[in-house]
Amino acid sequence: MRVNLWATCGELSEPPRRTGGNRGNVMQIAIPAPSKEARRIARTKAAQATIVSFLVSELATFLISIAFNLNADLPAYLVAGILPICLAAPGSYWQFIRHEQLKDAYRQLDLLASTDWLTQCLNRRAFTKAATAGTLSDGPGALMVIDADSFKSINDLFGHDQGDDALRNIAQVIRQSVREGDLVGRLGGEEFGIFLPDAGPGLVQAIAERIREGVLDIPFAPGNAPHRLSVSVGVATCATQTPFAELFRLADQQLYSAKQAGRNRVVTAPVETSAAAFAA
Repeated sequence: MRVNLWATCGELSEPPRRTGGNRGNVMQIAIPAPSKEARRIARTKAAQATIVSFLVSELATFLISIAFNLNADLPAYLVAGILPICLAAPGSYWQFIRHEQLKDAYRQLDLLASTDWLTQCLNRRAFTKAATAGTLSDGPGALMVIDADSFKSINDLFGHDQGDDALRNIAQVIRQSVREGDLVGRLGGEEFGIFLPDAGPGLVQAIAERIREGVLDIPFAPGNAPHRLSVSVGVATCATQTPFAELFRLADQQLYSAKQAGRNRVVTAPVETSAAAFAA
């Protein structure tokens, strides 16, 4: 199966469209255009650069004209040093502005490259990279793996557009439930990951339950047909520095246990307990 992608620039007022045909599946992704505030700032910077360039050039011209009108003997250091600086200042300032604009553009591109277009969470690559770096620090922490329950039935009953809407709502609940500094990523499909640095087991359990209960409260009713959303949460906690791969493996196992136990629940295990169990 071939998948073609193209991007359009505009506001994300509607979900991406999929179309079929002889050329394979096609997905159109709308990349957000620069906001009004960003365009206003860019225009302001450009205007400032133009004004400064004009003023410096006029000042240099004015000083030179006065000196020549007074038949003043211009010192060599003025001609060789200060004058070139005055003449070069407008161009240098303009280059500085352009450099700042390029830095802003690169930051925007980096944001697009690391963000999941549907949920606005980190994508799997960016989440794994950031969480791996986070696990290198000492101190307690936790990794959650969250999966939407019976999600295939939503797509089958209501269509993929409604499924996308459900994922956006779940992602919003997750982001609102965590602390500032916690990492939230979409791992793929209906699965999300959360890395919580410097968080003890009690706090981690409270956040996981807050997410589970928050998803239950989502008013999801496609076509005026109420449908309850729920998630299962697998949690791995650690008391000190632990490799990300080990945390993820344990959290994924706890997620499987939550599914097997009936879904819509949180199952937690510490890394130390798990390691002892495996050794036995």
